[in-house]
Formats: sequence, structure tokens, C-alpha cells
Amino acid sequence: MARTDERFREAYNAMLDYCETLATGDQLPAEHGLAGHLNVSRTVVRSVLERLGGAGLLHWQGRNKTLLRRPEAGDRLPVQSDPISADELERHFLDWVLRFDVPPGTPLNVTEMARKFGVAPHSLQEFLASLSRFGLVRRRPRGGWELVGFTRDYAIELSDFRMVLELNAVSHLAALPTDHPIWPQLAALEAEHHALAAEIDTRYHDFSLLDERFHAAIGSVVRNRFVTEFQKVITLVFHYHYQWDKKDERERNLAAIDEHLRVITALTDRNESAAVAAARDHLRTSKQTLLSSLRNHALV
Repeated sequence: MARTDERFREAYNAMLDYCETLATGDQLPAEHGLAGHLNVSRTVVRSVLERLGGAGLLHWQGRNKTLLRRPEAGDRLPVQSDPISADELERHFLDWVLRFDVPPGTPLNVTEMARKFGVAPHSLQEFLASLSRFGLVRRRPRGGWELVGFTRDYAIELSDFRMVLELNAVSHLAALPTDHPIWPQLAALEAEHHALAAEIDTRYHDFSLLDERFHAAIGSVVRNRFVTEFQKVITLVFHYHYQWDKKDERERNLAAIDEHLRVITALTDRNESAAVAAARDHLRTSKQTLLSSLRNHALV
């Protein structure tokens, strides 16, 4: 496919995305405005408008461009590309949200975001629809999407849900047979925690990655499709909160290492009640650290 034809197809699909934000009977902006929105020439815009008219989507007469119907999936044109995977897109988007680049309530420009993340606009639309189950985005009444964002209430609800999932995983893990692969994995994690504690003065920044691996290992013993879905956003949120608040970072991370080791020791001893108690204490601390981090961003 020639690059010029590919550019037209991308612009046409982006125009369909824009039309999805309109209601039937609405007027489209002037050509120069559409050209700026799509980041293409007015010549390409005219070609796109002609195709929309031919597809029965648009009545175009002079300066009047009236939307006759909302776009459908079959209106889109195929575009050759090598998009990033769904998992990569999810991680990039959550990274963007959790770095507070945009405030809650911000309308999401699908065309601009598709360019930002290197995906086709319709793929981003599908992704946002799937992501809405996490409560980070929502549809706007007249079409399009809005960032709900990461708020104090969201942090509390996510922390409470994490508590339920992880305490269940700890109980499940404590009952696993001695030949299960989780035990050598926990032994390796225990050694890494001791090594990091011994070098905490120079390596305390490394804790967030170790924390992510520790909780991923605990959660990995539960095979549940619903847990797997929500574990993605939980992991990212609690990975990032260690980076949000730099105050007393060394002391907090050293304390968290000790809490992790309490959990590992109790699990190794097959002491379920002690493991659950240690995990509960750690998750409560983690929740308070998260809320403190949000206060530093004036989100609490």
C-alpha cells in the first residue's frame, strides 16, 4: 500500500472517530479546522469528505457539511501497520495516567492519543471501551471519552479490593505441596530481599521492582480470570506509588522489606494464620503510603 493511500485511510478512519462524537444532523467544522484536527492537508480533507458523502455518512454542499448517520464498523478502511500489542498499549496508557500528565475530567482526543501510542484510532476506541471496566475512563454523553483519573476514592477502593485478592492468595499458597514451583521462587525472593536490605543506603530505589515481583509471585498461585484482569491495574498502581512520594523513601522501603520477609517466613513455615496476619499488616501500610503519596499530588 502506497504511503499516500495509507495516509488517506488513516485520515478517513480518524474522521470517522470524530464523527462518532457528533449526533446525527450536526455540522462538521470548516475544512481548515478539520485539516488541523487530522493533521493533514485540506486536499486530503476534501477527499475524505467526498468519501464520507459517497458512503451516505455526510451531506456536503458548499460550507455546510451535515452528518447523516453515525459511523459503523463496516465504514472503516483497512490500514497496514505494525501496532503495539494490547498489553503494551495498556501499560503505556496506565503509565501515562499514573504519572498525572492529565487531570481527571479531561476529554480524551482519540486521534491525538492514537498517534501518541502508535495505534490505529479504532484500536484505541476498542481499548478504551475495555479499559472502562477499571473505572479510569468513561464514555461522554455525546460521544467520545473522558478520563476519570486516579482519585482518593479510587485508591481506597483498589486497596480494599487488593486486600481481598491477596489474602486469599496467601491462604491458597500456604496449602500448596512442597514440590510446587512457588517455594523455590519464594526462597529466591527471600535472598533478594536480604541482599537489598544489606545495601539499602545505595539501592533503596530498586525496591519498587522487587515489590512488584513479590506481589506477582503471591498472586500467581491463584488461577482466576477475574483476578488476572484486575491484577494488571493493581500491579501498576502499587508499583508507581513508590515513585510518587520521595519523602523518607529509604526508611519506608526498608520497613516494607521487613514486612515482605515476615510474609515469606510465615509461608515457608506453612503457618497460614501468621502469613495472613503479616500480609494484612503490609497491605494496610501500603494503602497508607499510597494515600500519603496522593496527598503530595494534592489529590486527597
